[in-house]
Formats: sequence, C-alpha cells, structure tokens
Amino acid sequence: MVTLRKCDVIVIGGGHAGIEASLATSRMGLKTVILTMSEDAIGRMSCNPSIGGSAKGHLAREIDALGGEMGVLADRTGIHFRMLNKSKGFAVWSPRCQDDRDWY
Repeated sequence: MVTLRKCDVIVIGGGHAGIEASLATSRMGLKTVILTMSEDAIGRMSCNPSIGGSAKGHLAREIDALGGEMGVLADRTGIHFRMLNKSKGFAVWSPRCQDDRDWY
C-alpha cells in the first residue's frame, strides 16, 4: 500500500474523470493514488449506459484523441452503435454507443 505522503498526485473519485486523470498522470511517470469510497465502483458507468450523444460525444472524442480509455472501453463493451441527428446537417451529427454496464 502506498502512503499518501509518497504520492505526487491524489485523485479523488474513481469515476470516468478519475480513471482518466489517474491514467494520464501515471503515464507521465507520477506516483498516483485514487481515493474512492468503494473499490468495486472504480470506472462504473452511470445509470445511463451510453457513451456519446450531442454533448458527451465531443468530450469522448477528445479523450480518445488524447489516449484515454473511455473510447477503448466503449468499443469493447458496446452493444449498439448509432449516429444521431442524421436527418440534419453534418455539424450536428453525433455518435452514440450503448454499452453493457457489467462488462464496462
């Protein structure tokens, strides 16, 4: 077990943002610790098991471009992929992936 005094970075919470932050800082060679209330809840999906959509889709693509894991996990656990707003212009097209919560 790592003591907090020997850490470079302490991440509070193990949700989507927490695991991405931990991954980024550990890849930079920093000693990183995640503090969470439940070890079983690290990276758990929210009640809505989808990645993407009008707003989150842009964020998910940026995380993917920066080497994050959200897109990798979504590709591995996806059960339904769809492009939203296809009847409108290209600017509002938005990819969305429904994922299996247990696999994710």
